[in-house]
Order: sequence, then C-alpha cells, then structure tokens
Amino acid sequence: MQDEIEIDDSSPAAGGRKRKPRWGRRLLALPVLFVLFTTLQVLVLRFIDPPFTTFMAARQLSAWTGGDRGFRLSHEWRDLDRISPHLPLAMIAAEDQNFTRHHGFDLDAIAKARANNAKGRKVRGASTISQQTAKNLFLWSGRSWARKGLEAWYTLLIEVLWPKWRILEVYANVAEFGDGVYGAQAAARTYFGKDAARLGPAEAARLAAVLPSPKRYSAARPGPYVQRRARAIERQMRQLGGTGHLRQID
Repeated sequence: MQDEIEIDDSSPAAGGRKRKPRWGRRLLALPVLFVLFTTLQVLVLRFIDPPFTTFMAARQLSAWTGGDRGFRLSHEWRDLDRISPHLPLAMIAAEDQNFTRHHGFDLDAIAKARANNAKGRKVRGASTISQQTAKNLFLWSGRSWARKGLEAWYTLLIEVLWPKWRILEVYANVAEFGDGVYGAQAAARTYFGKDAARLGPAEAARLAAVLPSPKRYSAARPGPYVQRRARAIERQMRQLGGTGHLRQID
C-alpha cells in the first residue's frame, strides 16, 4: 500500500495561506480590548459613584509602605445637589472658565499657555476640569507622554459618555484639597467644621485656591498667595454671573 503523504496547507508549496502566529493575533487584539475596557470603565462610572481613585490608592499605599499605619484618607461622597453651588462655581472660576463651552480641551488656553511659557515666564498649565477628572480617577502623577496620551483618551471618553454636570460632580468629590483630604465634604469638615452644603463663597474660593498644589498650600492656614488667589477667584465668580452660571451646565 502506498504511504499517504500529509500536506501542510499553510506551506507556500501547498498553495495555502500562511497563518499568523498566535501571539501576533493576540497582539492585534490588544488595542480593541483596551478600547472596550476603558469605554466600559468610564460608562459604568457615569452611573456609579467611584469609591476611590488611583490618586487615593497611591497616597494610601505610600503611607503604608512608609510605615505610617495610622494614616487614613478623608473622603465622603456628596451628590452635586448636596454641595454648596459656590464650590463648583469657584472650581470653574479657578480652573476652567470655559468649562461649559469646550469639549474636554480648551484650545485657547493651550495656545496662551504655550505662548506664555515660550517667553520664559512662569510655567502655566491649561488642563481642563475634564482632564483633571480623568487624571485623578484613572491615572498617576507625572509628565510622561504615555500619561498625557492616556489622559487625552480618558478625557475624550468622559466628555462623550458623561454630561457636564456629572463631570463637575465627580471632580468635586475626587479633587485633593490637602494631604489625604479628597472631595468637597471632607474638605468642608476638615477645614471649616461644616457640611459641604453650607460652604459660603469665600470658603469655596479658598478651597479652590489650593487646587493647583494642595500639599504645598493650606486652606486651613492660608498664606499671602492663597489669600490673594482666593480674592481673585471670588471676583471671577461674580464676573461669571454667580451661581446662576451653573444653569448653563446640562
């Protein structure tokens, strides 16, 4: 009996197509899985309040690894309608005055920042509240291109999948107002001994004044810089039209 010859269909001689290696197919699937995972991640947080952020986790971990076992984060979620409207207004006035008009990235502010920095003046940032929310929720501190790219992607997802009021609500609850103090309620309790719903315009402006560097500046013992910045934020709050400005947020 003549022996049967097994033919490899994948060989060029057999006229078959060469199969891609399994690792190659998996590699090609990674971008699709990344898009699906991050989209679902952001979509879920549209409806579910995040219990913690990567910044909170990193701060707690650094305390534990540093031997400070008694360190505890201060954080308590408050829906936007249970936070004094003066605080979200102060945050807009201090951080992102075009919040109601842009789609995640303030191109005018970016252009001004580049021009300002090119002249050798003090480095000026142009991050929006949407970008800050993306960074605080999902990423880490630093200035690498990888982090900035992820920040841009998450910012785009947040703007597409969340309404503006939800972005502001989450930011007000995850922003760091002092070492280990996260969110409006924890800040109001820690620095003013009151509920976030009872914050006045001056107190809200002082909290917003420390946002660029909450570990460097203190809302409890404001120095000259924080006092000047808080007064400037209060003026800007009035120029924006007071708390009526928030009616523009969908």
